[in-house]
Amino acid sequence: MTHTVRRLLVGAPLAIALIASSDPADEQQTRQLRARELGVSALIGGQPGALDAITDVKGVEVGHTTLVEGEGRLVVGKGPIRTGVTVIHPRGKSSSDPVFGAWFTLNGNGEMTGTTWLEESGILEGPVGITNTHSVGVVRDAILQWQVSRPGLQPWGLPVVAETYDGGLSDINGFHVKPSHVASALDGASGTAVAEGNVGGGTGMSCLGFKGGIGTASRVLASNAGGYTVGVLVQCNFGARQDLRVAGVPVGEEITDLRPCVALDDPKVRPQTPRCGKDQPDQQRPRGGDEEQGSIIVVVATDAPLLPHQLKRVATRVALGVARTGGFGGNSSGDIFLAFSTANARTGGAQGVQRVEMLPNGQMNALFYATVQATEEAILNAMLAATTMTGADGLRIHALPHDRLVAALRKYGRLK
Repeated sequence: MTHTVRRLLVGAPLAIALIASSDPADEQQTRQLRARELGVSALIGGQPGALDAITDVKGVEVGHTTLVEGEGRLVVGKGPIRTGVTVIHPRGKSSSDPVFGAWFTLNGNGEMTGTTWLEESGILEGPVGITNTHSVGVVRDAILQWQVSRPGLQPWGLPVVAETYDGGLSDINGFHVKPSHVASALDGASGTAVAEGNVGGGTGMSCLGFKGGIGTASRVLASNAGGYTVGVLVQCNFGARQDLRVAGVPVGEEITDLRPCVALDDPKVRPQTPRCGKDQPDQQRPRGGDEEQGSIIVVVATDAPLLPHQLKRVATRVALGVARTGGFGGNSSGDIFLAFSTANARTGGAQGVQRVEMLPNGQMNALFYATVQATEEAILNAMLAATTMTGADGLRIHALPHDRLVAALRKYGRLK
């Protein structure tokens, strides 16, 4: 379920529904093709689930609240606003049953709260939140308030909330994410198709030189590997254009225009950024001309019976999926990953000696492959679903053009 706030709260329940923007230059499409529909999923490998989303893992629910308001010059406290919050309930919003979990950081220029106890206990209690860098505190506190006010949920908590930075497109210092927005995402979460692109915590994010945001994908293991499901959700805000790879093809080197630009004529506004449609260079920038920056948060869910130390192994494999798209874990990037298992119900918070199931380590390779594949596809889905957005001070981040992506894949013989 997606909630979009534009002076009022409206719903956009379909994963393929796009958020309307006040910017007339934003691309308006009623439906976006995903990697699976473009034929790219098959190139990445593995078998997607029915929804090709993290919600293919039974019980997992996802909710968004999206904040889009204003345009033009940045006025701190007023906007433009291009931000939001995304939440993931591991066993659904009505369940108080914890899950086994673990986390891993590839590069730590970012934040994920609650990880000290997660590392210590191996147990993830309650929902996971993802938002912008300066709203981590309010989202954490709002989740805690939501938890303690619900009968049957524990009266204390250390919520896990992560962030990426949307200060380019949004008034990040205006602190526009409020507790009511978090509550809407928590209460409106569902286990159906997941909205992607310019939604929730990913509303104001950029990814590998194009508009980014929320993306998701899944993989179902073969029956002889257990038939388990692995689902991934990303908030994609990392990387440099020249490094973008799709199914091994250097797409970033094929699409060298459509760079970030400013849609305002005032030369005093972002003077180092080209004006849209006027002085944008079309030629390839020198290798290394764009530094990788930004961050990516990745959440992996599975129904495979894994213990915390095994989930740590899964979380580390996320880095390989990020790398396959062009990530390097740069110094200014916050690359933080979390993995949890919905197996072993009613054991994480139980009293007394418990019996749990564990997949043998020798049978985990298929889960590693699935994690890497679903991560790679989720990042691509975030970009495929995102539409061009113009935000604070007229900064415009272009969407990845589907036709040119397909043309690049055909040029390199990856698509017919």
